[in-house]
Amino acid sequence: MAKKVIKKGKKPHKNKPTSKKYTKYKIEGNKITKEKFCPRCGPGVFLMNSQGRLYCGKCHYSEFMSKKVAPESK
Repeated sequence: MAKKVIKKGKKPHKNKPTSKKYTKYKIEGNKITKEKFCPRCGPGVFLMNSQGRLYCGKCHYSEFMSKKVAPESK
């Protein structure tokens, strides 16, 4: 017996999540503050802040934040 050939049509469109770059900017009065950019990729590529480090998903650059040292008691 011959196998049945199933023809494939167009794939259904799936919506992609938005980038939400607007969350990286904060406006306070006339002052605009931005999150930190990736030093390798340049402006426009933001670093992700996660678990005490800054990370670029494009070039895999990572920068570790220093831990705050408690002052010694006398």
